[in-house]
Amino acid sequence: MKRVAKRKGNLAMKRIHKFLVVGGMVCCAAILLICPMAHATENGGSAYVGGNEDFMAGALPPPGNYPILYNVYYTADKLMDDDGDEQPIDFDLNVYASVLRFIHVTEIKLLGADLAWHVIVPFIKQDLEIGVANFDESSSGIGDIEFSPLVLGWHFSKNMHLIGAVDVWAPVGSYDEKDPSSISRNYWTMAPILAPTYISDSGFEVSAKIQYLINFENSDTEYTSGNELVIDYLIGQHVGNWNFGVNGLIYKQITDDDQDGDTVDANKGQCISIGPAIQYNYKNMFFNAKAQFDTAVRNRPEGQKYWIKFMYAF
Repeated sequence: MKRVAKRKGNLAMKRIHKFLVVGGMVCCAAILLICPMAHATENGGSAYVGGNEDFMAGALPPPGNYPILYNVYYTADKLMDDDGDEQPIDFDLNVYASVLRFIHVTEIKLLGADLAWHVIVPFIKQDLEIGVANFDESSSGIGDIEFSPLVLGWHFSKNMHLIGAVDVWAPVGSYDEKDPSSISRNYWTMAPILAPTYISDSGFEVSAKIQYLINFENSDTEYTSGNELVIDYLIGQHVGNWNFGVNGLIYKQITDDDQDGDTVDANKGQCISIGPAIQYNYKNMFFNAKAQFDTAVRNRPEGQKYWIKFMYAF
């Protein structure tokens, strides 16, 4: 009986683990608020930082309340051009974000899935230096808020899970069109999301979160950033209360930017990142740490992200 209870507890913990990051960790919208020289979407940025999801990304936890704290540090000192070459620009970006997230999983069933909602509020500090423009500024405050009133989680078996959602980013952070270090994107973004997870009886896991970001116009600049495909991925192994894996993202801008009705050519961004991830599960909480290193970058900064997460379920 004790073994059965422990097995059920571990399964619940695995399910808990990763809805906590479905929807996107807005976590650092500011991480990607770069200068115009970076190209690729307006100011080279995105509403979604990327690489947020890892273990059990597609497994919605049982009904209950799940607060989670994300801490992420991003640093970059290279700007890559359309050919993937480093631009000859003195550039340095450092961003720290502490993000509070609250998820509520209801007991309501819809289309055979569990129904949930979530909201994410990021607190961001950003330092940006651009030598060629003699720009050296810092900014801090609440970033754009991400939320979803509709998150659905299917459990087809103990091995196969799927989450579907639609997330929205509301531009509530501070913004100045003349300041590339502004916290907010200053435009709305929405994204349909699918997050599958497969975990074998032996604990081998493959998870992903696939989302398509649809960006709306920045009313202050009349600039519309192109739509973006972002895939977070994780290949890992569960060993008792420990999870080990390789994680990262695949990012590709799909459509062109638009400025005053004119297409902005040759500036589509792309990036692949990869790095280690580790997690420890203890009763109704988990501790998670990971790193991600950019490669194959075009029209964006090239850097590294370092994450620490903590979740407590009640």
